[in-house]
Amino acid sequence: MTASKNEDDTQVLPFDLGLRLRAIRESRGLSQRELARRAGVTNATISLIEHNQSSPSVASLKKVLDVLPMTLAEFFSLEMPEEDPVFFSADEFYDISRGEVSFRQVGDARRHNLQVLHERYAPGADTGRTMLRHESEEGGVVIEGEIELTVGHHRRRLGPGDGYLFDSRQPHRFRNVGDQDCVIISACTPPYL
Repeated sequence: MTASKNEDDTQVLPFDLGLRLRAIRESRGLSQRELARRAGVTNATISLIEHNQSSPSVASLKKVLDVLPMTLAEFFSLEMPEEDPVFFSADEFYDISRGEVSFRQVGDARRHNLQVLHERYAPGADTGRTMLRHESEEGGVVIEGEIELTVGHHRRRLGPGDGYLFDSRQPHRFRNVGDQDCVIISACTPPYL
């Protein structure tokens, strides 16, 4: 790759596709292997692209960028993407609530391998009659109130300081059976979006 000059005689540096992909992948905290797995390509494919030993087709590159998530235009823009924020005040959480349950997410889980939630269940609120299932693992700690958690054929009532950790592919349901709000801090990996 050599630099060229434009009309006003300033030097234009070449675009380094491999270096750009590696920088963005690393900024998202992904290994080559994890990016390849999520994009449905081989680890060798990612390695070859990052070392500029292979030029991906537009379709292949889009498949990889969808995982990051990033558009082709963003990828080829001259500026590197903004660094993800590290700290969030309570009013900066993303509200991803569903029904009677309040789910407030720390940061943008699409850009990370981990989803962190501040959950609030009003008395009688639950995640629904249909048991949840998703390709993740999740865990949490009850901060206030009580929650009844059903995982597979196991059911338990948890109070402040109690926690849980399970494979989310098992059918599960959360239900506030107490008479006050239940607050939970939870984490899920990969994120349940």
